[in-house]
Formats: sequence, C-alpha cells, structure tokens
Amino acid sequence: MGDFFSELLDWSEAWAPLVALGVWVRHRKQPAYLKPVVFYIWFALVCNVLIDCIWKLRMLIHQPYNSNNWLYNLHSIVRMLAFSRFFILLHQPFLQTVKRAVPVLFLLLVVIDFSIYEHLFDYNTLSSQLMALEAGLLLFYCLQYYFYKVKEDLDMNRRQPDFWVVTGLGIYVAINFFIFLLYKELTVHYTHFAVDIWSIHNVSYILFQLFLAKALYESSR
Repeated sequence: MGDFFSELLDWSEAWAPLVALGVWVRHRKQPAYLKPVVFYIWFALVCNVLIDCIWKLRMLIHQPYNSNNWLYNLHSIVRMLAFSRFFILLHQPFLQTVKRAVPVLFLLLVVIDFSIYEHLFDYNTLSSQLMALEAGLLLFYCLQYYFYKVKEDLDMNRRQPDFWVVTGLGIYVAINFFIFLLYKELTVHYTHFAVDIWSIHNVSYILFQLFLAKALYESSR
C-alpha cells in the first residue's frame, strides 16, 4: 500500500491537472481572464506527462535525452507568462503598469541568463535561478492582488474564481520558492534529500490544481 501511494505521488504532476480539466470539460464557458489559466492547465498536463515518463524510463533512454530538466525550465517560463496574463486581464487598476512590465522584465532576464550563464535546452541543466525568479514574481502578483482588495475594502468572496486561482497559486509558490532556489545545489550535494523534498512540491502541486478546479467550478455558477 505504501508503494502504491509513493508511486501515486511520483506521478502526481501528470495526473493532478486532470482534476481541473475534468471540471473544465463540464464547464467550458469561462470568463476571458481564466483562459490563460485553462491554457496553462492543458500545457501542464502534456509537459508533466513527458517529465514523468522521461524520469521513470530514464534507464532505457540514451543520454543526454534521459533528463527532463529542460522541460521543467520550459514549464516555468510558460507558467509565469500564463499567470501574468491572468493578473493583467483582471483589470485591477492597482499597479497595472508594473504588472504589464513584469513579464517583459522576466523574459529579458531569461534571455540574458540562457544566453550567458545557462542553456534553456541543455538536457542536464535545471535552472534554479529561473524557477525561483518565477516563484518570486508570481508571489508578488498574488500579494498585490490581496493588497488591492484590502486597500479598496473589497469583499474577497469565496465564490469569486479569481480568489481561488490566486490563493492556490500563492500557496504553491510560497511553499516552493526556497525548494526551487536551492534544488540544483541539493541535487549535486544531497541527492537523496533532493528526491525526498520534491515530494513536498508534488503535494503542493496537487493542492494547486485543486484550487484551480475550484475556480473553474465557481466561474460556472
């Protein structure tokens, strides 16, 4: 039984998006600001299936193609752009110029990083800097969302889909910021600990997808 749950957790990145997509299949009519979220969920499903398949079959795949690190890098970039688009589409006037500038700054830093220091499609390079930067910027988006709500004395209704998206995203990036920041070093010097600590990421990712599923459900009510 323990092996079953361990295997289930190992594959969680692949099956967790199916929870949200199951809700979306029944409630496809979504507001415009949730379209980037739906796009991300579909992308995450495809990307994470590839990630987990490469990981599980790595002994059967020739090097360097048996590494899924480049897919994590790509996933990080797409997630950042998708959710930055989500926050921009909310049309909250608070810090709107800054919110529009953040993805541009992010892409500029990504280009600099992968042009000089790292290589995006290097199969063996997991960019902790990229993933930590993404988590930090997404946390900024989440905090400014709550600050705006409090500042304008607006009701954070639990029936509002955006509330569930931001809450799920905020929990996910807050939990994983330091994991992302240190993960590359952990894989080099503390391999077993790195594998164990990724289970925390997997649990938080399941929770994240559940919050997205709740958002899609509430938007149809």
